[in-house]
Amino acid sequence: MLDRTAEPALPPGLALVWGFPPPARRGPKPGHSVAQIVETAMALADDGGFAALSLPKIAKRLGLTANALYRYVSSKDELLLLLLDAGSGPPPDELPAEWREGAAAWTRALFDRYRARPWLLDIPVRGAPVTPNLLRWLERLLTVLSGSGLAEGEWLSSAILLDGYARTTAMLARDLDGGTTTPVQSAEVTGFLYPLLSERGFPILASMLAAQQYADSSPDPDIDYGLARILDGLAVRVDAAPGGAQ
Repeated sequence: MLDRTAEPALPPGLALVWGFPPPARRGPKPGHSVAQIVETAMALADDGGFAALSLPKIAKRLGLTANALYRYVSSKDELLLLLLDAGSGPPPDELPAEWREGAAAWTRALFDRYRARPWLLDIPVRGAPVTPNLLRWLERLLTVLSGSGLAEGEWLSSAILLDGYARTTAMLARDLDGGTTTPVQSAEVTGFLYPLLSERGFPILASMLAAQQYADSSPDPDIDYGLARILDGLAVRVDAAPGGAQ
């Protein structure tokens, strides 16, 4: 069994998230488990977002003092690592076998996970995945890409590209959900903007506005447009590789 005391360089929470027990501490036997702490924290985040993830709030929900919470997790960084893995959950059980369809399904599934739990986007991510669920997501996508015909050295770079696209598109969707922008296609805004765009050097935007092509919309439908362009680029690399899938 891993001796946590012998691994001082491990990131906070890494041994815990892999199922190793926390280090023994003096005092009475804890009345809660680390899993209960994480479940409670997730419930708070689901209700109140990332701002709800304060140790005092979590402790209060559990009927503990903030100091007592440190019997279960050594720091907020440790808790955040546990939350990132638990909140991300496992990847889809199955993906289409064809590489392009599988990669698209994986990206949409990750996007949907972020949309369901937008507070995941606020947890700082440092470096490559090292926790069980995040590595399961990565392994699932790498399995798909391994059958694409891409060179092995491109699998991870392609996975990072798709992961980043899902994340940034979900962030944009969240920001628009909570935004206060004025609807572009309201009659008042259109009537105000159109002559200004026409007179002040925005001919393309003026034409788009007049044709109702420049309008507010959720980015949810647009995930497919950007995703298709990324996959088109990867397909070029596949076709260029020896033995690449067509």
